[in-house]
Amino acid sequence: MNPIASAVAGLGRLFLNSVFHLGRYGLLTARALLGFFTPPLRLRSYFKQMESVGVDSLFVVILTGLFTGGVFTLQIIYGFQRFSAESMVGPTVATAMTRELGPVLTALMVTGRVGSAMAAELSAMKVSEQMDALTVMAADPVKYLISPRLLAGIIMLPLLTAISDAVGVVGGFFVAVGRGLDPGQFTGRIVDIVVVGDVVNGLIKSAFFGFIISSVGCYMGFYTKGGAEGVGRSTTLAVVISYVSILISDFMMTAIMF
Repeated sequence: MNPIASAVAGLGRLFLNSVFHLGRYGLLTARALLGFFTPPLRLRSYFKQMESVGVDSLFVVILTGLFTGGVFTLQIIYGFQRFSAESMVGPTVATAMTRELGPVLTALMVTGRVGSAMAAELSAMKVSEQMDALTVMAADPVKYLISPRLLAGIIMLPLLTAISDAVGVVGGFFVAVGRGLDPGQFTGRIVDIVVVGDVVNGLIKSAFFGFIISSVGCYMGFYTKGGAEGVGRSTTLAVVISYVSILISDFMMTAIMF
């Protein structure tokens, strides 16, 4: 086979493989979403996953938000002081945190902690045939395992993002004051410039990011093959695909919302 034909055949296989995985991903996600409304609900499983996604991620989210707001303030305060625009430091930090930095960095950190854990846990259950055991016991593994994780991601990511936004602004405030900026200059125009739509749109973005993290992690874990090696491969792919999907979807939603 000549090089051109080989390249075309490779592109064709890549396209067909992508379509196959997208279709299977869509069907699995639809089944998980239907599980929200199909009894029995098993509320304990839902609250357990919310604790895993939300409460257990608080420390890393707070730490990330605090230093993100601080370092962003360090980067902009010198430039703004050159133009006597110190009063815009606070609104700029708050706008950046609520629109972009809070939602995106929170999602990336939660992906590394939660998305990888979801993929690894479900992969281990898949290769050890625990999912087959659930099917034998007449329990739908999608409803039992994936639906609680999906809902937890959608609900908890906006809450974590709101905390990250607030902590980031506080971190920026202390850095700005430590660099000689008057506290009133930092906080004075935040309310005037940062509108409710900035906060709401950032939270909407984070809910979609939570959906991506949970659905991709569960998909990679649910269809794992190849034993222990497959577990590692699925976990890595879940993190990489989630990262790329978050960044691409962030650009698209930002272009639409703002």
